[in-house]
Amino acid sequence: MATINYLTRIEFDYGSVKLLPNLIKELDILNPLIVTDSYLSNSDIFKDLILSLKQTQPTIFADTPQNPTEEAVECAVKIYNENACDGIIAVGGGSSIDLAKGVALLATHDGPLDQYALILGGLNKISSRVAPLIAVPTTAGTGSEVGRGALITLRDGRKLGFISPFLIPKIALCDPLLTLTLPPRLTAATGMDALTHCIETFLSPRVNPPADAIALDGAQRAAKWIEVAYKDGKNHEARWNMMMASLQGGLTFQKGLGAVHSMSHPLGGLKNITLHHGTLNALILPAVLRFNRDFCQDKLLILEKAIGLQKNIKLEDFIAQLNQNLDLPNSLSSIGVTREVLPQMIDGAINDHSTATNPRSLTKQDFTDLFEQVF
Repeated sequence: MATINYLTRIEFDYGSVKLLPNLIKELDILNPLIVTDSYLSNSDIFKDLILSLKQTQPTIFADTPQNPTEEAVECAVKIYNENACDGIIAVGGGSSIDLAKGVALLATHDGPLDQYALILGGLNKISSRVAPLIAVPTTAGTGSEVGRGALITLRDGRKLGFISPFLIPKIALCDPLLTLTLPPRLTAATGMDALTHCIETFLSPRVNPPADAIALDGAQRAAKWIEVAYKDGKNHEARWNMMMASLQGGLTFQKGLGAVHSMSHPLGGLKNITLHHGTLNALILPAVLRFNRDFCQDKLLILEKAIGLQKNIKLEDFIAQLNQNLDLPNSLSSIGVTREVLPQMIDGAINDHSTATNPRSLTKQDFTDLFEQVF
């Protein structure tokens, strides 16, 4: 069992979920709200977890949407307050963990939610009063269990980032055992999310060598093990390494992401269609890498060498082939995005907080061209 103290406390290894009852005691949580989704709430994994918490009186919120929304946050906060909860346990993928962060914020801070968005000047409005949160990831992708941010779609359709060091969960409980039954398609999509986090962070122009080192190691792990995990979900070594790559992506993207996320964020906020964040990142990544290449050539060479690519193979071509091997879509139109929404998506990308840390500056025309390439 490994205890890692980096940004927050991380308990990492097979069987670490058994520590949850003791960790709740350490944080003095007597009446937790468990935030999860409807599918997971009916699983044996979740039922076993609830049985382990018999010394508490947990309240369950199991209505997390695939992309967390302002409405869902407010509904969960209402349940939190009505049941006099004193802490939160997020069990699930990035959506459940991000939603739990929104609950931890609004349960202790006055609304409305949008005032706390980073792009609207909300960073300094978030204080240490946020409710204590333990994150238990069941996918290996977002790294939200150690991330300082949450992505939440507001009523008006904007998908905004809520970012503060106080939003980092108090404890991240990372047990690869919880990912062994993850379906292949979700394994692929979440794994590509982790890989994209590591790649975009490494290419970010901000100076942060520690983050670069973590990102490089995470990218190497994800590139090596994602296909193994996809093809053999019971492979313990592959699941361990993919969960570690996901964790590393979450640790390192404190440095900033790039245009892939600038484009996937507004797409994830569409209300007439539900799009998976990791799938979008995988689909968009090759085009953005081609766009950025001349502005981060040296870093791309380092990434390509670390991943083990032959000298004549570019990272963007490797990613495109990897997507194909993982049976992931290669166009927005193939997953139901219509051309009518593109102007709104372009505006959303221009205004997204990740745009500022892309290695190459972007104009509205640049985003127009990029969306056209992946459409």
